[in-house]
Amino acid sequence: MKIKFTILLGIGSLLIATSCTNLDEDLYDRVQDSNFGQTSKEVETLVGGAYSSLRGFADEISNNWPASEYVFFLNEVSSDEAIIPTRGTDWYDGGQYIEAHRHTWNAQNKMILSAWRYNYAGISKINSIIYQIDKSGLTDEAKTPIYAELKAVRAYYYYNLLDLFGNVPIITDFEDLDLPSNASRLEVFQFVETELLEAIPYLQSGKVYSKFTQNVANALLARLYLNAEAFVGTARWQDCLEVCQKISGYSLEPDFYANFATNNETSNEIILAIPYANDAGTLGNYMSSMSYHYLQRFAVSPTGDYPWSANGMCATPGVYSMFEETDRRKASMLQGDQINLSTGSVIIMDSGEPLSYTEEVSNLEDCKQNEGVRLNKYEINAGDQWERDNDFVLIRYAEILLMQAECYVRLGAPDLARPFVEQITARAGIEIPTAIDLEYLDKELLREFLFEGKRRTDNIRFGTFFQPWWGSPNATPAYRAIFPIPQQELDKNSNLEQNPGY
Repeated sequence: MKIKFTILLGIGSLLIATSCTNLDEDLYDRVQDSNFGQTSKEVETLVGGAYSSLRGFADEISNNWPASEYVFFLNEVSSDEAIIPTRGTDWYDGGQYIEAHRHTWNAQNKMILSAWRYNYAGISKINSIIYQIDKSGLTDEAKTPIYAELKAVRAYYYYNLLDLFGNVPIITDFEDLDLPSNASRLEVFQFVETELLEAIPYLQSGKVYSKFTQNVANALLARLYLNAEAFVGTARWQDCLEVCQKISGYSLEPDFYANFATNNETSNEIILAIPYANDAGTLGNYMSSMSYHYLQRFAVSPTGDYPWSANGMCATPGVYSMFEETDRRKASMLQGDQINLSTGSVIIMDSGEPLSYTEEVSNLEDCKQNEGVRLNKYEINAGDQWERDNDFVLIRYAEILLMQAECYVRLGAPDLARPFVEQITARAGIEIPTAIDLEYLDKELLREFLFEGKRRTDNIRFGTFFQPWWGSPNATPAYRAIFPIPQQELDKNSNLEQNPGY
């Protein structure tokens, strides 16, 4: 396999936008000489830039913050889980959200461009850090675990690209400015697998919050194997099981919502999260605010002491009804009358109608302001700032349990899946069914990971992605399991080829 090692044209200009914002650390943009990198603080600062890149960046082209707009939105609204309907003059935005839900997007869709740029900006940042470590005065022995950590973070971005776009350039050399060409989806799959397997022996063992440890790398490898059949046509269920069994030290939080609390860094379930702290100036964590109605602040504080809300994303009709009344996870969605805490009465919208969230949505193109149940998973409090303090959850131990359950079902041993599912349903307060099959697991994954940015991938793996659903009456052709290479990237790089079907 021959891979083009290079850097995308235009990505280099993003380095300033994605420069290191590691909390409480000095910032370094260049290696000045071989003396740099001799202290643990200097190394931590460099590696911290890889982690800060996970928050994304904002620029004049698009908003790429992963915890809120386009990157998160793309995965959610292209699934059966969520929609962003047009409400009057709000949220049409060139029809990109409607296209995503109906699977009618083209290569000009800005969300697709943003997802591409977010991941490649992260890759470029990591490649620049590897270059700096190369030039530092560290010994080869000291460099090895640093390279392993950086390559594991980079593998996370490549996993995203594998999932979203399939056939993408593999870029590892910060100095090579030649225009890249696509690697095949199989080559990208093999690259991610190899990078993780080679990194794992040199990564930290045990639990280290928000660091790419052996546990995190194995969790990412398990995701890769779980979706191998969808990605490259070869099932890897047994491999997924074996990797999941290497992950240790975690347990389900007794309180499901402890994972989404303001101080959720204390959760024993979170395997990987993006840290946020408003007082440290982190940016990008305002996802919940993008869902609530504009006047939701009066249901949070009697004085409306809560940041502005945008009245955007809501659950697809039918999702709320999938939850049993006793299911504690149903409170992940906000439904019904919203009470003004200063008056005790229902909040009145500008239209004169009560603010009461309904499961029903009239249609995607002309939706009323109160239609659609809202995201309510992350804790909110009076006095919160626009940029919130909840860490954004990427991987939870519940996912490891349900991956194992799914693998056992797919391998023809559903009875072996039961102990894993029982842990999930017991916490949720619901009964486990007599028979555990793929149809049940598909719905259970929606209920457990609602609004966590995973649903599109699950839809594809279970085949529901290709079936008609609410607001999208037509079947989806198989080629749309991956997105097109953005037209803007094709225009500036003649070596890139568009994905088949587009």
